[in-house]
Amino acid sequence: MRKIFVPSLSLLLLAGCNNAAPNPEEATAPFEAVATELEAPWDINKTGQEFYISERPGSVAHIAEDGTMTRQEVNFSDALSGAAEAGFLGFVLKPDFEESQEAYGYYVYERDGNDYNKIVTLVLEDGQWQENRVLLEGIPTGNVHHGGRLELDADGTLFATIGDASTPDLAQDLGSVNGKILKLNNSNEFEIYSHGHRNPQGITWDEETMYASEHGQSANDEINIIEEGNNYGWPTIEGDETEEGMESPFFTTGSDETWAPSGMDMHNGSLYVAALRGTAIKVLDPETAEVLDSIEGFGRVRDVFSDGDFLYFITNNTDGRGTPVDGDDHLYKLNE
Repeated sequence: MRKIFVPSLSLLLLAGCNNAAPNPEEATAPFEAVATELEAPWDINKTGQEFYISERPGSVAHIAEDGTMTRQEVNFSDALSGAAEAGFLGFVLKPDFEESQEAYGYYVYERDGNDYNKIVTLVLEDGQWQENRVLLEGIPTGNVHHGGRLELDADGTLFATIGDASTPDLAQDLGSVNGKILKLNNSNEFEIYSHGHRNPQGITWDEETMYASEHGQSANDEINIIEEGNNYGWPTIEGDETEEGMESPFFTTGSDETWAPSGMDMHNGSLYVAALRGTAIKVLDPETAEVLDSIEGFGRVRDVFSDGDFLYFITNNTDGRGTPVDGDDHLYKLNE
């Protein structure tokens, strides 16, 4: 396996300080800092030469073609939760965004002393985002395991990942949306697409094949090939364990390693996976599950995005679990 390090950080990495992120002026080719001073960013969107990135405190970082960043307020109908890992998470522009100025959003909110997840539509008006329709609300959640990823397939169909709310048995309960991947149908209602998930945080496709990333309990993080109706085992099985009627993962980190995988995307024929605790971008062969590369030296990585030409990624060192440096968090471009 090849490892790509940021040269200026090689000594820090050898010393075990790989939570640190480089100063943008120190990042050398093939890396380029596109934006700095993001606030716990979560989800990357790109349209033309502009970026729209959700930030957990409740804003969208808009990065214009000239590199200027403007923080756009998001007006939610409920107050954002202050729980760990909570806030404004998944965010994806609708396919007709240029005309409609609409997007889908996923956030964790507080009501009557309890925390819940909600999936909504948002519209951009006069430089601010307004919540204008609720698609699903009242989704139970715990301090952690919110899930939170929103992605569109090639047909523009919306998929959402929901965590088990730190209540493992919900993942096997088909009467609950927790521990599931959901699909928005033609009636604008969510249906269960797959179940038996712990805390899935990434979705992407390689042509017709759907992949999802999932946090293991202490290690045993997974990349799964998702097929509609299948059961991915949590909490009955994890890692390489097997059980009749349940799917074992396409790839697992095993019991001795954890990545805490989050966003993922296909780029130049390989599967790129953002790793939080792994403090890297892990690159997998989508046919053999072999780990080809590990791009390291930027600290916690929350999301990756390919526009077909370049790969972009966001660090997450300001999320309360990293070691931020000046300028964190960053949006980077990989020029390879």
